[in-house]
Amino acid sequence: MKLCRFEPIESAKQNPNRTMRETMVESRAGVLEEGPGGGTIREISGELWGERRTTGREWPVDKVRFLPPSWPSKIICMAKNYVDHAIEMDSTPPERPIIFSKPPSAVIAPLDRIVMPGISKRVDYEGELAIVIGRRCHRLRPTDDVAPYIAGYTCLNDVTARDLQRLDGQYTRGKGFDTFCPFGPILQTDAPTPETKVETLVNGAVKQSAPLSDLIFPIDVVIRWIAEAMTLEPGDVIPTGTPAGVGPLAPGDVVEVRVSGAGSLRNPVVGPQD
Repeated sequence: MKLCRFEPIESAKQNPNRTMRETMVESRAGVLEEGPGGGTIREISGELWGERRTTGREWPVDKVRFLPPSWPSKIICMAKNYVDHAIEMDSTPPERPIIFSKPPSAVIAPLDRIVMPGISKRVDYEGELAIVIGRRCHRLRPTDDVAPYIAGYTCLNDVTARDLQRLDGQYTRGKGFDTFCPFGPILQTDAPTPETKVETLVNGAVKQSAPLSDLIFPIDVVIRWIAEAMTLEPGDVIPTGTPAGVGPLAPGDVVEVRVSGAGSLRNPVVGPQD
């Protein structure tokens, strides 16, 4: 099933200065039914996880603005979770998961602009499959199934000021700028398979492409590792790592992340804004 959060285009036009958090509070939820013209969204009440009740209202896709599937309390990312990416970063593949966080203030919607900060000379794309948590999760036992804790998966771009990451020797500043975490538009509830492919395109040219079978630490291991340290709440987001092929963005670029079954996340890139 393909779920989404959205707002009517007219509402977006009437309230252009709202923050992403304010927009998400007023957003609607729905089930995407693909068809001619992009399909239709059947509106549902409440969140994308838990019991879903239809409101009886339907929206043509061309009349809505897609939003991120959730407003997370935290975004806990995986570093160097593909062997080839670890190598291209002049590192050895890790023996245990390496995690870091991005702030919710970095979240933007599909088609929103990624803004390059003036203090960085190198901003990279990092296309990823991201898991959205659907149920409170903490200290899972080895025999616990992680599936009931997953609401679904989606596309995410872990945008990174690479020069600042290298300068600082850690991830927080270089990955934490406003607009550096676009994700969505679709939350796919069907579990991904080892053949599920993660791809990134810049101006239509494929830059990254790898199946999930290339992950060093699979999804269940990642969730257990993070939940051992912290409580994951519904709506929290776990980007699972980026394949090899990361590279720089420039103003005027359009970057697109594709995940099999979860659609396509596109964002334009602009230079520093005064």
